[in-house]
Amino acid sequence: MTTVPAVPAGLAPDRGWAAEPSGHGRTTAGFHLRRGGVTVDVCLERCAVGRLRDAYPAGARDLEVRVGAGCPDGLLPALLRSLTAAVLAADPHCRRVVLAVPVGDRGGLTAAESAGYRYAVDVDLGTDELALLVAEPDWVTGTDIDLDRVPGA
Repeated sequence: MTTVPAVPAGLAPDRGWAAEPSGHGRTTAGFHLRRGGVTVDVCLERCAVGRLRDAYPAGARDLEVRVGAGCPDGLLPALLRSLTAAVLAADPHCRRVVLAVPVGDRGGLTAAESAGYRYAVDVDLGTDELALLVAEPDWVTGTDIDLDRVPGA
């Protein structure tokens, strides 16, 4: 098995969010994000060793983002955009930032999609049925046009 790297210790979110660490382990990290009098608890966890490890073919650097209760729906897209940018800046080799929302949670899906996430797959964790949404950096989603060419054509 590939060694799973540590979760980045420091995040520098933008758009007016302030981050305060609330706990840090090797493969998980917690933060209190604050903006305009609102505090939201956020947890980052490496997917390869977390609750999603058997749910999809998780890469060693994939990170799940879990947003705690208390984030007003109107702030969730801004929080996700800022947090995702901070995660990718802190770990430039991260291939996927994963957000799991309950299947059928239209508000969560809409917020994630407006923050740049795309729907990937529904998974059943035994006690929860979740829709996985992913945000991927351009170097993952970009396609070299030469890959579509047929040799000799």
